[in-house]
Amino acid sequence: MSKRTFMGYRRADGTVGIRNHVLILPTSVCASDTTNRIAHAVEGCVSFHNQNGCSQVDIDRDVTMDALAGFAANPNIYGVLCVSLGCEGCQNDMVVEAIRARTDKPVKTLVIQQVGGSIKAVEEGTRMAREMVAEADACMREKADISELILGTNCGGSDPSSGLGSNPLIGEVSDYLVAAGGTSVLCETPELFGGEHILARRAATKEVGEQILKIVYDYEQYVQMFGAEMREGNPSPGNMAGGLTTLEEKSLGCIHKAGHSPINAVYGYAKQLKAHEGLVIMDTPGNDPSSVAGIIAGGCQLVVFSTGLGTPTGNAIAPVYRLTANRHTYETMRDNTDLDASPTIYGPETMEEMRDRMLDDIIAVCSGRKVCAEALGYTETALPHLCNYM
Repeated sequence: MSKRTFMGYRRADGTVGIRNHVLILPTSVCASDTTNRIAHAVEGCVSFHNQNGCSQVDIDRDVTMDALAGFAANPNIYGVLCVSLGCEGCQNDMVVEAIRARTDKPVKTLVIQQVGGSIKAVEEGTRMAREMVAEADACMREKADISELILGTNCGGSDPSSGLGSNPLIGEVSDYLVAAGGTSVLCETPELFGGEHILARRAATKEVGEQILKIVYDYEQYVQMFGAEMREGNPSPGNMAGGLTTLEEKSLGCIHKAGHSPINAVYGYAKQLKAHEGLVIMDTPGNDPSSVAGIIAGGCQLVVFSTGLGTPTGNAIAPVYRLTANRHTYETMRDNTDLDASPTIYGPETMEEMRDRMLDDIIAVCSGRKVCAEALGYTETALPHLCNYM
């Protein structure tokens, strides 16, 4: 196998980023407008709307804390300005402590109530952000092996072309990366339903196989706690309009993203992923922004995202590279789609040739080329609520 390399940012902890952002991190919904204003004022900064961070029971808050700390620790982030209102559940010092448990990169803090309100917070935060961006600008890209990548995989707005073309293509890319020594992540637990036994047979150990079956069982039990059934709301109306008839049919297409490699581990939502671990699974919701957020919080520098019907999903922290094997969708959603994968179904290119073309694209993105979502500034982000009654 020939060595593929990209130009990335080597961090002090040994990880390699493919972007060099300063993250303006809102610890709660009440700080989100302020962080967005700071990020928009300083080139080189990113932020997002955090709808969580307050009015959460401890188990729910801890999932949010894991995600916030993971965003900060992601290799694509140089440093963090952590902004809170001051009275929320995810207190600034608690979030900083969670970040410090994962990384020692630069972290600054700002509390809106302590500096005298939103306008003063934006003014002070802008000055702090400029200082950190100046530090980040001193970082230079250097050559890194493709084995340094933790690649996230996701699918949304699926139709039959997803299972027939684009997801098997992602599986080929995943197998290549695993063989090269990298890490590939399968997520979206609801989209394993009906295919979990197939994945469990590929587990590297009996324990991992049992974990795969357990996350599917636990997810279904969780939904039933609220008097609902997974199969009543999935596939979605769009999936069914596209030609998918059952959740199991959808899942059998979705799991092609995992290729054929052994599955070495199962991770909880937003937990820290390991480099050079081969194929792993993260237990995430099926909701696209939530699942993408979870694997990026785990450390994915890049997410590849297949669609049949089209989707604009992006993320502030990591590029989301989108592909479709539906020719019509590629033409109608070209503004949002990075690769026409329809030759995987119709030719003339072979699956292997398409794999190599997609790998070349991934190298270019890792070395700095923007994906469609980045060019459009699309950063929709969501975090799951385990329970919400406060």
